[in-house]
Amino acid sequence: MIQLPMTKRDYFEGYPQHIRDQVEQLIKSGNLKKHLLAKYPIGHQINSDKQLYEYANALKQKYMKKSPQIDKVKYGKQKDLVIDALGTHTFVSLNHGGKLKNKHEIRIAMSLKIAPKEMLEMLVVHELAHFKEKDHNKAFYNLCEYMQPNYCEVEVDMLLFLTLLDQGEELY
Repeated sequence: MIQLPMTKRDYFEGYPQHIRDQVEQLIKSGNLKKHLLAKYPIGHQINSDKQLYEYANALKQKYMKKSPQIDKVKYGKQKDLVIDALGTHTFVSLNHGGKLKNKHEIRIAMSLKIAPKEMLEMLVVHELAHFKEKDHNKAFYNLCEYMQPNYCEVEVDMLLFLTLLDQGEELY
């Protein structure tokens, strides 16, 4: 198994060897940041919880109109999220005055404030897909690809972005 140099975590564990080799080459050549900037030259301006809520709600309205309302979307500190998760979707049923009330909340890791917009979109799409599909199955990924056609590519690039952050660098 290849040990990726200078990273705190091996985000590509479990990936095929040829992909791991490509990642290792990007890192060793010092071209990881250049590679990401070529694909994602501009960051996003979604910096507040209010902006994030509006962004997530717009995506939900565009692709999942019949899904339940989003009650809250906010950036959360990494330690507040489930270990190793960049985002979480929480579904809570509350009995309020004899009526059952469902609440949907999404939390996105603070590190995505400095990520490319496509990566933020990928994570919001991922959490929205959990409204319909609880498990990471084929239907779940099909829904993600419907909402963001290059979802799988951006998901891999997100791992490259996290590798860059682990090296103490920022993209922008």
